[in-house]
Amino acid sequence: MSSKLVGVGVGPGDPELVTVKGVNALREADVVVVPVMDSGERGRAEATVLHYVPEEKVVRVVFALNERSDRARREAAWDAAGERVAELLRRHGSVAFATIGDPNVYSTFTYLAQTIAELVPGTVVETVPGITAMQDLAARSGAVLTEGTEPLTLVPVTAGAAVLKDALAGPGTVVAYKFGRQAHEVAEALRETGRLADAVWGSALGLPEESVRPAGDLDETPLPYLSTLIAPARREGGRGGKL
Repeated sequence: MSSKLVGVGVGPGDPELVTVKGVNALREADVVVVPVMDSGERGRAEATVLHYVPEEKVVRVVFALNERSDRARREAAWDAAGERVAELLRRHGSVAFATIGDPNVYSTFTYLAQTIAELVPGTVVETVPGITAMQDLAARSGAVLTEGTEPLTLVPVTAGAAVLKDALAGPGTVVAYKFGRQAHEVAEALRETGRLADAVWGSALGLPEESVRPAGDLDETPLPYLSTLIAPARREGGRGGKL
């Protein structure tokens, strides 16, 4: 019988935002893998998963989640993580991989699935979508992501603040992920493109340390890495003006 690897999106942190399908996938799997940067830490994905499955079913696997400068170290970490998950698949047959947000949006699951396809040929790979941080921040802040014919642009600021500035100069709403370490540069880009007034940022959404603030409050203080920004489209012409 073929082994099965399921990437399960568990949302941005609030356990109530895990879908019913996601909960079922976690409970049906023989093992639930959670990605961590260090085997001694409890990450956000694991904290969410433990609301729905017993701790003895959860296995931490170390990934080089934030490694960008040393490609060799990153590749070695991915290979080691892939070997660990492959071992679990051979032993148990059904493995769920819990990822914050959605498994098809800037997720480590993408790389894991590619590795497993080589290590355990014939493995069935599936994904269960999850609520994204931009959806949760929009709900908590009252920001509207899109109306009518407006485009929506999602930018990881790890690609550089210049990429964000180019997006802000265009039409529609711009969402920035992973901008915490470049908060000052992001504020400057918003200011220079005239998009600061309506923008909002948030971190630790749905958790006790949650912060949802106007982007005008940004200064040179570093923010949590997984901070999210929404710069809504410029809207004129009243209700339905973009239809």
